[in-house]
Amino acid sequence: MLERTFCHLKGIGAASEAKIWESGVSHWKDILAGIEIPFSSAKVNELEKGCSESLDRLEKCDPVWFAERLPASDQWRLFPHFRKNIAYIDIETTGTDSHSCDITTIALWNGHDVKTYVQGRNLYDFEDEIAKYSMIVSFNGKCFDVPFIEKYFGIKVKAAHIDLRFVFRSLGITGGLKGIEHYFGMDRGDAEGLDGYFAVLLWNEYEMSGNDKALETLLAYNVLDSVNLENLMIRGYNLHIERFPQHDLKPLPEVLEPLNPFKAHLDVVDSIRRRYPSGGAFRSF
Repeated sequence: MLERTFCHLKGIGAASEAKIWESGVSHWKDILAGIEIPFSSAKVNELEKGCSESLDRLEKCDPVWFAERLPASDQWRLFPHFRKNIAYIDIETTGTDSHSCDITTIALWNGHDVKTYVQGRNLYDFEDEIAKYSMIVSFNGKCFDVPFIEKYFGIKVKAAHIDLRFVFRSLGITGGLKGIEHYFGMDRGDAEGLDGYFAVLLWNEYEMSGNDKALETLLAYNVLDSVNLENLMIRGYNLHIERFPQHDLKPLPEVLEPLNPFKAHLDVVDSIRRRYPSGGAFRSF
Protein backbone atom coordinates (compact mmCIF):
# COMPACT_ATOMS: atom_id res chain seq x y z
CA MET A 1 0.00 0.00 0.00
CA LEU A 2 2.84 2.39 0.71
CA GLU A 3 3.92 2.52 -2.94
CA ARG A 4 0.34 3.50 -3.82
CA THR A 5 0.34 6.26 -1.20
CA PHE A 6 0.45 9.94 -2.16
CA CYS A 7 -1.02 11.68 0.88
CA HIS A 8 2.43 12.03 2.42
CA LEU A 9 3.42 14.41 -0.38
CA LYS A 10 3.12 18.18 -0.25
CA GLY A 11 -0.35 19.44 -1.13
CA ILE A 12 -1.93 15.96 -1.38
CA GLY A 13 -4.77 15.02 0.94
CA ALA A 14 -7.24 12.17 0.84
CA ALA A 15 -9.37 13.75 -1.91
CA SER A 16 -6.37 14.47 -4.16
CA GLU A 17 -5.01 10.99 -3.56
CA ALA A 18 -8.35 9.52 -4.65
CA LYS A 19 -8.25 11.58 -7.86
CA ILE A 20 -4.77 10.27 -8.60
CA TRP A 21 -5.97 6.68 -8.20
CA GLU A 22 -9.05 7.37 -10.36
CA SER A 23 -6.69 8.51 -13.14
CA GLY A 24 -5.24 5.01 -13.35
CA VAL A 25 -2.17 5.68 -11.23
CA SER A 26 -1.39 2.86 -8.79
CA HIS A 27 2.31 3.39 -8.06
CA TRP A 28 4.83 6.19 -7.67
CA LYS A 29 6.48 4.91 -10.85
CA ASP A 30 3.29 5.64 -12.80
CA ILE A 31 3.70 9.33 -12.01
CA LEU A 32 7.33 9.24 -13.11
CA ALA A 33 6.28 7.43 -16.30
CA GLY A 34 4.06 10.38 -17.19
CA ILE A 35 0.55 8.98 -16.77
CA GLU A 36 -1.77 11.94 -17.17
CA ILE A 37 -3.53 13.20 -14.05
CA PRO A 38 -5.98 16.13 -13.66
CA PHE A 39 -3.57 18.53 -11.94
CA SER A 40 -1.68 21.62 -13.00
CA SER A 41 1.78 21.21 -14.49
CA ALA A 42 3.29 22.79 -11.36
CA LYS A 43 1.55 20.28 -9.13
CA VAL A 44 2.56 17.42 -11.40
CA ASN A 45 6.18 18.56 -11.14
CA GLU A 46 5.89 18.57 -7.35
CA LEU A 47 4.40 15.08 -7.46
CA GLU A 48 7.21 13.81 -9.64
CA LYS A 49 9.79 15.14 -7.20
CA GLY A 50 7.92 13.62 -4.27
CA CYS A 51 7.53 10.23 -5.93
CA SER A 52 11.20 10.15 -6.87
CA GLU A 53 12.22 10.89 -3.30
CA SER A 54 9.71 8.35 -1.99
CA LEU A 55 11.29 5.60 -4.09
CA ASP A 56 14.72 6.63 -2.85
CA ARG A 57 13.63 6.66 0.80
CA LEU A 58 11.97 3.26 0.45
CA GLU A 59 15.09 1.80 -1.13
CA LYS A 60 17.15 3.20 1.74
CA CYS A 61 14.74 1.68 4.31
CA ASP A 62 13.88 5.04 5.87
CA PRO A 63 10.47 4.68 7.54
CA VAL A 64 11.03 7.82 9.62
CA TRP A 65 10.83 10.01 6.51
CA PHE A 66 7.40 8.59 5.68
CA ALA A 67 6.19 8.62 9.28
CA GLU A 68 6.98 12.31 9.59
CA ARG A 69 4.75 13.02 6.57
CA LEU A 70 1.85 10.63 7.09
CA PRO A 71 -0.97 11.35 9.56
CA ALA A 72 -1.09 8.95 12.52
CA SER A 73 -4.27 7.34 11.15
CA ASP A 74 -2.49 6.36 7.91
CA GLN A 75 0.82 5.10 9.25
CA TRP A 76 -0.45 1.52 9.06
CA ARG A 77 0.61 1.77 5.40
CA LEU A 78 4.26 1.53 6.50
CA PHE A 79 3.93 -1.83 8.21
CA PRO A 80 4.60 -4.47 5.53
CA HIS A 81 7.61 -2.63 4.13
CA PHE A 82 9.53 -2.19 7.38
CA ARG A 83 8.36 -5.00 9.66
CA LYS A 84 11.72 -6.80 9.51
CA ASN A 85 13.21 -4.22 11.87
CA ILE A 86 10.35 -3.50 14.23
CA ALA A 87 9.88 -3.45 18.00
CA TYR A 88 6.50 -3.92 19.67
CA ILE A 89 6.84 -2.19 23.02
CA ASP A 90 4.93 -1.61 26.24
CA ILE A 91 5.97 -0.10 29.56
CA GLU A 92 4.62 -0.43 33.09
CA THR A 93 5.01 2.41 35.55
CA THR A 94 4.18 3.54 39.08
CA GLY A 95 1.80 6.21 37.76
CA THR A 96 1.03 8.52 34.86
CA ASP A 97 3.28 11.49 35.64
CA SER A 98 6.69 11.03 34.01
CA HIS A 99 8.11 13.79 36.25
CA SER A 100 7.42 11.97 39.50
CA CYS A 101 6.80 8.31 38.61
CA ASP A 102 9.12 5.49 37.63
CA ILE A 103 9.18 2.90 34.87
CA THR A 104 9.03 -0.50 36.54
CA THR A 105 9.22 -2.93 33.61
CA ILE A 106 9.40 -2.81 29.82
CA ALA A 107 8.55 -5.60 27.39
CA LEU A 108 9.81 -5.65 23.81
CA TRP A 109 8.91 -8.18 21.12
CA ASN A 110 10.77 -7.98 17.79
CA GLY A 111 9.10 -10.87 15.99
CA HIS A 112 11.82 -13.28 17.10
CA ASP A 113 12.68 -12.65 20.74
CA VAL A 114 10.87 -11.44 23.85
CA LYS A 115 13.04 -9.03 25.83
CA THR A 116 12.19 -7.66 29.27
CA TYR A 117 13.72 -4.90 31.34
CA VAL A 118 13.23 -4.47 35.09
CA GLN A 119 13.95 -1.53 37.35
CA GLY A 120 16.89 -2.29 39.60
CA ARG A 121 18.13 -5.06 37.32
CA ASN A 122 18.63 -4.29 33.65
CA LEU A 123 16.25 -1.41 32.90
CA TYR A 124 18.91 0.85 31.41
CA ASP A 125 19.86 -1.81 28.86
CA PHE A 126 16.65 -0.82 27.08
CA GLU A 127 18.26 2.39 25.87
CA ASP A 128 20.75 0.50 23.69
CA GLU A 129 18.13 -2.03 22.55
CA ILE A 130 15.51 0.44 21.34
CA ALA A 131 18.14 2.26 19.28
CA LYS A 132 18.47 -0.84 17.05
CA TYR A 133 14.99 -0.52 15.51
CA SER A 134 13.82 1.72 12.69
CA MET A 135 10.15 1.30 13.64
CA ILE A 136 8.12 0.70 16.80
CA VAL A 137 4.50 -0.30 17.33
CA SER A 138 2.62 0.54 20.51
CA PHE A 139 -0.86 1.12 21.83
CA ASN A 140 -1.29 4.71 22.98
CA GLY A 141 2.49 4.96 22.98
CA LYS A 142 2.56 8.35 21.30
CA CYS A 143 0.73 9.82 24.28
CA PHE A 144 2.15 7.66 27.06
CA ASP A 145 4.96 5.13 26.53
CA VAL A 146 7.33 7.06 24.30
CA PRO A 147 7.11 10.43 26.12
CA PHE A 148 7.63 8.53 29.39
CA ILE A 149 10.63 6.65 27.96
CA GLU A 150 12.19 9.83 26.57
CA LYS A 151 11.81 11.67 29.87
CA TYR A 152 12.96 8.77 32.02
CA PHE A 153 16.06 7.86 30.02
CA GLY A 154 16.81 11.35 28.74
CA ILE A 155 16.82 10.14 25.12
CA LYS A 156 15.00 10.78 21.87
CA VAL A 157 13.30 7.76 20.33
CA LYS A 158 14.06 8.27 16.65
CA ALA A 159 12.19 5.30 15.20
CA ALA A 160 9.04 5.66 13.11
CA HIS A 161 6.08 4.96 15.37
CA ILE A 162 2.77 3.28 14.53
CA ASP A 163 0.33 3.80 17.38
CA LEU A 164 -2.47 1.23 17.13
CA ARG A 165 -4.84 3.42 19.08
CA PHE A 166 -5.04 5.74 16.07
CA VAL A 167 -4.96 2.89 13.53
CA PHE A 168 -8.10 1.40 15.06
CA ARG A 169 -9.81 4.69 15.85
CA SER A 170 -9.78 5.54 12.14
CA LEU A 171 -11.65 2.25 11.60
CA GLY A 172 -14.27 3.19 14.19
CA ILE A 173 -12.85 0.72 16.74
CA THR A 174 -12.26 2.56 19.98
CA GLY A 175 -11.39 1.80 23.58
CA GLY A 176 -8.34 0.52 25.41
CA LEU A 177 -5.98 -2.27 24.43
CA LYS A 178 -7.81 -4.96 26.41
CA GLY A 179 -11.18 -3.93 24.98
CA ILE A 180 -9.85 -4.14 21.42
CA GLU A 181 -8.29 -7.53 22.16
CA HIS A 182 -11.72 -8.70 23.35
CA TYR A 183 -13.28 -7.24 20.20
CA PHE A 184 -11.08 -9.61 18.18
CA GLY A 185 -11.58 -12.54 20.56
CA MET A 186 -8.04 -12.58 21.92
CA ASP A 187 -7.54 -14.45 25.21
CA ARG A 188 -4.97 -13.58 27.88
CA GLY A 189 -5.18 -16.85 29.78
CA ASP A 190 -4.20 -16.57 33.46
CA ALA A 191 -3.47 -12.86 33.02
CA GLU A 192 -7.07 -12.14 31.96
CA GLY A 193 -8.56 -9.29 33.97
CA LEU A 194 -5.29 -7.66 34.95
CA ASP A 195 -4.87 -4.00 34.04
CA GLY A 196 -2.49 -1.07 34.45
CA TYR A 197 -3.63 -0.38 38.00
CA PHE A 198 -3.05 -4.00 38.99
CA ALA A 199 0.41 -3.81 37.42
CA VAL A 200 1.22 -1.07 39.94
CA LEU A 201 -0.02 -3.26 42.80
CA LEU A 202 2.10 -6.17 41.57
CA TRP A 203 5.20 -3.98 41.51
CA ASN A 204 4.43 -2.66 44.99
CA GLU A 205 4.07 -6.24 46.24
CA TYR A 206 7.41 -7.17 44.73
CA GLU A 207 9.18 -4.11 46.15
CA MET A 208 7.74 -4.39 49.64
CA SER A 209 8.01 -8.15 50.13
CA GLY A 210 10.56 -9.27 47.56
CA ASN A 211 7.95 -11.67 46.17
CA ASP A 212 9.42 -12.89 42.88
CA LYS A 213 6.07 -14.42 41.94
CA ALA A 214 4.56 -10.92 41.95
CA LEU A 215 7.31 -9.71 39.62
CA GLU A 216 6.86 -12.72 37.33
CA THR A 217 3.11 -12.05 37.18
CA LEU A 218 3.80 -8.43 36.29
CA LEU A 219 6.22 -9.49 33.55
CA ALA A 220 3.72 -12.04 32.20
CA TYR A 221 1.16 -9.24 31.91
CA ASN A 222 3.67 -6.80 30.40
CA VAL A 223 4.85 -9.33 27.80
CA LEU A 224 1.26 -9.92 26.65
CA ASP A 225 0.84 -6.17 26.19
CA SER A 226 3.82 -6.34 23.85
CA VAL A 227 3.48 -9.58 21.87
CA ASN A 228 -0.26 -9.13 21.24
CA LEU A 229 0.51 -5.95 19.33
CA GLU A 230 1.87 -7.85 16.31
CA ASN A 231 -1.36 -9.65 15.43
CA LEU A 232 -3.36 -6.53 16.28
CA MET A 233 -1.15 -4.64 13.83
CA ILE A 234 -1.82 -7.29 11.19
CA ARG A 235 -5.57 -7.19 11.81
CA GLY A 236 -5.59 -3.41 11.66
CA TYR A 237 -3.66 -3.44 8.38
CA ASN A 238 -5.97 -6.05 6.85
CA LEU A 239 -9.09 -4.12 7.85
CA HIS A 240 -7.69 -0.95 6.35
CA ILE A 241 -6.82 -2.49 2.98
CA GLU A 242 -10.40 -3.78 2.69
CA ARG A 243 -11.35 -0.11 2.29
CA PHE A 244 -9.31 0.04 -0.94
CA PRO A 245 -10.49 -2.93 -3.05
CA GLN A 246 -9.32 -1.18 -6.23
CA HIS A 247 -5.72 -1.96 -5.28
CA ASP A 248 -6.29 -5.72 -4.98
CA LEU A 249 -3.99 -5.98 -1.97
CA LYS A 250 -3.59 -9.35 -0.28
CA PRO A 251 -4.22 -9.58 3.47
CA LEU A 252 -1.29 -10.47 5.68
CA PRO A 253 -1.42 -13.79 7.54
CA GLU A 254 -1.47 -13.69 11.31
CA VAL A 255 1.57 -15.03 13.13
CA LEU A 256 1.96 -17.66 15.82
CA GLU A 257 2.50 -15.76 19.06
CA PRO A 258 5.54 -16.77 21.10
CA LEU A 259 5.25 -18.67 24.34
CA ASN A 260 5.18 -16.26 27.24
CA PRO A 261 8.40 -16.86 29.20
CA PHE A 262 6.65 -15.73 32.39
CA LYS A 263 3.68 -17.09 34.34
CA ALA A 264 0.84 -15.21 36.00
CA HIS A 265 0.52 -16.62 39.53
CA LEU A 266 -3.15 -16.70 40.46
CA ASP A 267 -2.44 -17.10 44.18
CA VAL A 268 -0.60 -13.76 44.13
CA VAL A 269 -3.37 -12.15 42.09
CA ASP A 270 -6.06 -13.42 44.48
CA SER A 271 -4.10 -12.29 47.52
CA ILE A 272 -3.73 -8.75 46.17
CA ARG A 273 -7.38 -8.61 45.16
CA ARG A 274 -8.44 -9.51 48.69
CA ARG A 275 -6.37 -6.63 50.03
CA TYR A 276 -7.55 -4.15 47.40
CA PRO A 277 -11.14 -5.20 46.68
CA SER A 278 -12.23 -1.83 45.28
CA GLY A 279 -9.86 -2.05 42.31
CA GLY A 280 -9.34 1.00 40.19
CA ALA A 281 -7.36 2.20 37.25
CA PHE A 282 -4.78 4.91 36.76
CA ARG A 283 -4.40 4.22 33.04
CA SER A 284 -7.11 2.93 30.73
CA PHE A 285 -4.77 1.63 28.04
